[in-house]
Amino acid sequence: MHFTSEQRLDDGVIERAFTLGEIPGILWTPASGSEPAPLVLICPPPLGLSRVYPRLAARARYYATQYGFAAATIELPGSGDRPRWDAVDQARADLRSAMEAGGPVGADVIDALVLPLVERSVPEWQSALDALLSLPGLGGPVGYEGGVISIGVRLAAVEPRIAAAVLFAGSLVPAVMFEEARGVTIPLQVLLQWDDEDNDRQAALDLYDAFGSKEKTLHANMGGHTGVPRFELENGARFFARHLK
Repeated sequence: MHFTSEQRLDDGVIERAFTLGEIPGILWTPASGSEPAPLVLICPPPLGLSRVYPRLAARARYYATQYGFAAATIELPGSGDRPRWDAVDQARADLRSAMEAGGPVGADVIDALVLPLVERSVPEWQSALDALLSLPGLGGPVGYEGGVISIGVRLAAVEPRIAAAVLFAGSLVPAVMFEEARGVTIPLQVLLQWDDEDNDRQAALDLYDAFGSKEKTLHANMGGHTGVPRFELENGARFFARHLK
């Protein structure tokens, strides 16, 4: 891990950009604290960190100032300034064509779009976690939030350092992920936008039902894909406070 910039924001939060090999990322840490700060991993959508930075930074700064959490994110494969990924670009084009045709999106298109991203992303998140937890001032337990929801499913199933997760329903889910969800046993909070134009609501409900967690809560709100209510940020923070402190 190599830090490329550092700045203290007006609320006292320290923001540091870093690279992990070819992977760009950002770390936000609280202004001060005598104990190691719990860490929340924030998975971005595959749109590029520069495009979604305001959303991610707002969440991270809220966690830092209100709860004393650190937060970190990394660029997903094929997104932002990372090298283009021809197979995923083709899968995205196939998805657009299927949606424009007005018919159902085939399982082959969903698998081609999501599974390669899961296979490559999860080891990268684990490498980032190795590097982050070696830094002074950071400690476990670790939370995870965000969507592509399938990345969260796989990471929660295989990474024992993840103690709790807030998952955002709103992306297509390959059939194999429903079986993997049965192996997820950590506390979960799942956000679902009921009128999400890009989401298969029934698939999201079926995935929620498949999770093996004894503690799982579904927060379903009216509205489209980008209409998550502001109060869900506080709900997620309180959820992490219960499980990370």
